[in-house]
Amino acid sequence: MPFAQAIMDTVIPASIVVVKASFTGVEDPEAHLTAFHTQMMLSGGSYAVYCKMFMSTLQGTALEWFVSLPTGHITSFQQFSKLFVDRYIVNKALPMVSYDLFDVRQHQGESLRDYLNRFGAQIVCLPGKDEEMFVHAFKKGVLHGPFSESLIRSHPATFAEIRRRAVAHITAESEVAEKRGNVAPNKPWAQTRIQPQRTRHPYDPKKNKGRGPGRPKSSTALRGTSSSWDWQT
Repeated sequence: MPFAQAIMDTVIPASIVVVKASFTGVEDPEAHLTAFHTQMMLSGGSYAVYCKMFMSTLQGTALEWFVSLPTGHITSFQQFSKLFVDRYIVNKALPMVSYDLFDVRQHQGESLRDYLNRFGAQIVCLPGKDEEMFVHAFKKGVLHGPFSESLIRSHPATFAEIRRRAVAHITAESEVAEKRGNVAPNKPWAQTRIQPQRTRHPYDPKKNKGRGPGRPKSSTALRGTSSSWDWQT
């Protein structure tokens, strides 16, 4: 085992919360370390405990890398962290610049709420706070619709203003949709009664022997017989 004996002998307290973050070898190592530290802050513990808990987050090829380290090689969490970052530094995400925001677009079918949250998450990654650029980038990326038209009519000064107006727009749309759902559907129109149609019996040569289909019966033959026209519905 790569851990020194002092780390191996450390018992993990029962109060330690299991870390949910995981690393398989393709993620950003610094982002993983940040997520790990954030979760461990809730539980505390010594650096020996940190070493064991961090080991539990490694999976796949990352765990294979850890096991391949020399026995007793790791003596502190600081050393463990440096070895980890150096090993997977190639996965580190490039720093985001403000102009990258213009590549953030609302997808077809994506709700305004989801786009707003995704755009806001990108702003957090930026080193500077250029509010004017944030506003222009958001307006360029949002899909055409009532909300985008409202941004054109009244230009917002900050992204915080966009967020407030978006929340109000989403709330209004939800109320309208709820009211439409509560409206009782119209009663269907009563079915129109089918009108009777007049049809004529086909010509029967047995009943009209000796007469062609175009020759009418004599007036004598018509007496006491039903008409060749019937009503059918």
